[in-house]
Amino acid sequence: MKTVVVTALWMKCLAILLGAGAAHANDSAKLWDALRQGTAFAIMRHALAPGTGDPDKFKVGDCSTQRNLSDTGRKRAREIGARFRSNGITKANVLTSQWCRCRETAELLALGQVKELPSLNSFFQKFEQRETQTKALRKWLMTSRPKGPLVLSTHQVNISALTGSYTSSGEIVVAQIDADGKVKVLGSIEN
Repeated sequence: MKTVVVTALWMKCLAILLGAGAAHANDSAKLWDALRQGTAFAIMRHALAPGTGDPDKFKVGDCSTQRNLSDTGRKRAREIGARFRSNGITKANVLTSQWCRCRETAELLALGQVKELPSLNSFFQKFEQRETQTKALRKWLMTSRPKGPLVLSTHQVNISALTGSYTSSGEIVVAQIDADGKVKVLGSIEN
């Protein structure tokens, strides 16, 4: 009798897990559909760049002074781009922070011409810029946003400030913004 109860409980747990997987797959399909249609945008954390922050002598225009993508990060950025294409997004409006790790991530996605957007720059070491930059990004999203798929390559602090989401390297948050600048997170696509 005990074995039957344990087996039944295990089967129920398995069914719940499989059901959650199916729901997750369905949610993921909805996220990709919203991105394809341009009714949502993707804001992603750059791919793997080991470490935290930037060195003391950091310069925006000099990649040798920055924390950069590892070989694994470069590989993941290419895989993320392939994932966009396998979900029907072969071209997108791609904007990036001026930091080399974000720019390289954006370029390796291979989804189109990459343009810099300074409001996507990190404020990790200048946290007092958080409100100003986030407000500028909201304004850009509300007034200047191009039509079609939009992919933003940026930093964890920027994503967290805009969406309230904490992201891992290469993670994509799918969100919408309304006319009042309120951001609604639809979900995330992990690497």
